[in-house]
Amino acid sequence: MKTTLLALLALLCFSFAAAAASVDGKWTAEVQGRGGTQTQTFTFKADGNNVTGSISNMRGDTPIADGKLSGDTLTFSVMMPGRGGGDPMKVTYTGKVSGDSIELTFDRGRGPQTITAKKAN
Repeated sequence: MKTTLLALLALLCFSFAAAAASVDGKWTAEVQGRGGTQTQTFTFKADGNNVTGSISNMRGDTPIADGKLSGDTLTFSVMMPGRGGGDPMKVTYTGKVSGDSIELTFDRGRGPQTITAKKAN
């Protein structure tokens, strides 16, 4: 009886671990900006529920902060430089991971915007 219960508990633990989405690696997305469409590259590394990484675009790399992965939900934030030398702005991203894509929603002060990042090869 104890062996069966332990085996069942182990199976449940492995099932929850397998259900977590994988975000490790590089992802690319086309983002509409004031200067037109630009490509952003997201690089993520998950360690349990914690996620680190960066966003890269033509202006350079910006590290992410507060990265979390809970099931298929990814959240993180970045500090964007202020416009015209103004104060930096914290931008929070929320995404749903589905296979080789992540649908991310964020707001840079012009209303919510949703993009789809695709897994890069």
